[in-house]
Amino acid sequence: MALKNLLALVVLLGVVGVSFGGDLYEGYYRYNNCPQMEDIVRNVTYHYIYKDPTLAAALLRMHFHDCFVRGCDGSVLIKSPNNDAERDAIPNLSLRGYEVVDTVKSVLESECPGVVSCADILALVARDAVLAIKGPWWPVPLGRRDGRVSNISEANLPSPFANVTTLKKNFADKGLNTKDLVVLSAGAHTIGVSSCGLISSRIYNFTGKGDSDPAMNPNYVAELKKRCQPTDVTTSVDMDPTSVDKFDSHYFNAVAEKKGLFISDSTLLDDWETNLYIQKQVLLNGFYFNKDFSDSMVKLGFVGVLTGDQGEIRNQCDRVN
Repeated sequence: MALKNLLALVVLLGVVGVSFGGDLYEGYYRYNNCPQMEDIVRNVTYHYIYKDPTLAAALLRMHFHDCFVRGCDGSVLIKSPNNDAERDAIPNLSLRGYEVVDTVKSVLESECPGVVSCADILALVARDAVLAIKGPWWPVPLGRRDGRVSNISEANLPSPFANVTTLKKNFADKGLNTKDLVVLSAGAHTIGVSSCGLISSRIYNFTGKGDSDPAMNPNYVAELKKRCQPTDVTTSVDMDPTSVDKFDSHYFNAVAEKKGLFISDSTLLDDWETNLYIQKQVLLNGFYFNKDFSDSMVKLGFVGVLTGDQGEIRNQCDRVN
């Protein structure tokens, strides 16, 4: 009965449109000249994820990178002829999945031209991509406008080499708390891959003396060395060593076992609050992880949004009007 009531509530919220604060609300386009918008986004996204499930992690990462620079305004999508936009910054050079957003935008421009923002498309695509690989659902209030500015110099994203103090400040500056940090920084690493280039110094020359990072499990270091030769910067490495294709809480177990791939993951054991959250997820086998992830994604989607007369609705996502 509880599940039945929950499903009924979800349907009701989708029908009437629900505000989560400010000018964003679910069902926004049902009342703003593009009622088929969410169906189009879902269908196109599922089409791409069916062909390449690894795009789910890529699109989730793109949304995160967008929101952390100038807010969730689609500025990471903008191309620059001078290679000086956000997407040209080093942390964003490995982003992929732009074609999904561009295809959704093209279809929507045919159906309801000049109505749907690229920022909203990216927020929905990220959710639907995760849902397509059987990850959690979360509400995506809509009504964002697109930014007109994208500067490479502003792409100061949380670093995989950062310590926990720096990470807590990074997230606090965006109005996100410590739980959001652990959930979005480490929890999201349950899917996706990185490259040998980002971990080479951790496993081969951590202090410049040919050593490995003592914060890493020695057995895990040995496994990584089999995958990554000292000069290899391109080979991919699964972020979650045992369930990279499944959206679950297992990466917290990996971090607790000192198998966090990045310094930014391992350092979460250095702070009592972040460590406590990790241990709770391990103890409870991730019982609350999907809900926590959903809650944090909703909060992330409100960071620095443009609404009303701010910004614009781009005709193409990779350029301003």
